[in-house]
Amino acid sequence: MDLRYSEEYEAFRGEVRSFLASSWPLQGDEAELPAVEQAALFRQRAIEQGYLARAIPRSYGGSQQDPDVLKATIIGEEFARARAPGEMRGIGPSMLVPTLLEHGAEWQKERFIPPTIKGEMHWCQGYSEPGSGSDLASLKTRAELQGDEWRINGQKIWTTGAQISDFMFCLCRTEPEQSKHAGISYLLIDMKQPGIEVKPLRQLNGGADFNEVFLTDARTPADHIVGKRGEGWIVSRSTLEHERNMIGDARQTKFIFKGLVRLAKQMGRLDDPAVRQRLAELEGYIAAHEYSGYRQLTCAARGEDPGPVSLMNKLVSTNIQGMVAKLSLDLVGDGSLAAPDGSARGMFQGLRDTSGWVSQYMWSLGIAIAGGTANIQRNVIAERGYGLPRDAAAQSSK
Repeated sequence: MDLRYSEEYEAFRGEVRSFLASSWPLQGDEAELPAVEQAALFRQRAIEQGYLARAIPRSYGGSQQDPDVLKATIIGEEFARARAPGEMRGIGPSMLVPTLLEHGAEWQKERFIPPTIKGEMHWCQGYSEPGSGSDLASLKTRAELQGDEWRINGQKIWTTGAQISDFMFCLCRTEPEQSKHAGISYLLIDMKQPGIEVKPLRQLNGGADFNEVFLTDARTPADHIVGKRGEGWIVSRSTLEHERNMIGDARQTKFIFKGLVRLAKQMGRLDDPAVRQRLAELEGYIAAHEYSGYRQLTCAARGEDPGPVSLMNKLVSTNIQGMVAKLSLDLVGDGSLAAPDGSARGMFQGLRDTSGWVSQYMWSLGIAIAGGTANIQRNVIAERGYGLPRDAAAQSSK
């Protein structure tokens, strides 16, 4: 496998490095701005130069560049090397925006995409319900069209960031007489209105990033529906695909593995043969995940379908994170009895102290469920990737 880039792409890498060298970190009075404002200012300049929001048209606040997966990869590598703010991540930019680009009406793209990619509008995802987790299509939240508005009643659960969100993209049953997949619509709902109550759910790590959301005669305009009425399940599958890709990024597993090696050194366990064996095993899995990503990158650059392997990224990533979390707890030892720090920082930061690693371990239990449980992912791989028949018990329950 030749992982070298052509001269053309290496020249592009040089352009990106020159931009970063002159633009990040900010200088002068701009360096005194709050960190969030610095990041926003830098991202806007990067968009103007064509380095961020490349797939998003200029009319929606993006840089509208021709698709080029290799250039996008180089940008990601160089921004990470410079520790510069990259693409806005999270539920809105990573999940809703690409869904709107695929299925949204023109006015919806113009209204919602620009403030979302700038970080000015925050979103939460109204999918799971009590009794409707893995079997999402059994959801019961109802939306009835009354005049020019939808009236929504129901309950959502495990809603990340609902307490700070401006809007929710929500699956609601609008055609109760239809089969469960066919009767769902995808609605955009203002969270700052009467009739919506958000209650935090206290987590194992002491934090409260998830919430219950109760909708009692909540309202949203009739045109705040993405895709056709009753076809929200099709739209939701696009959102789930983007969520799984976000979770399955190999860079995340490499990041936490580096933190794990630091922890082993810190605890004086790096020379322990048993620890070294487990680290070596983990590094093997991570290398396989990384090189699978290179293979998929090559396919994307050639316009080829990578096949079922692309369905495996999320499952592999969360499996590795679980293995890292278990080893970290063994390394921490009695320190694992300490109270976690109450954050959901998990794999991204806070991995330099005992409390952060305990929190990461607890967070790893949840990330394995996000975007569909591990067993659901195995079913997706088997049925969609390899064409295997559905389990007989699942077919009989339809």
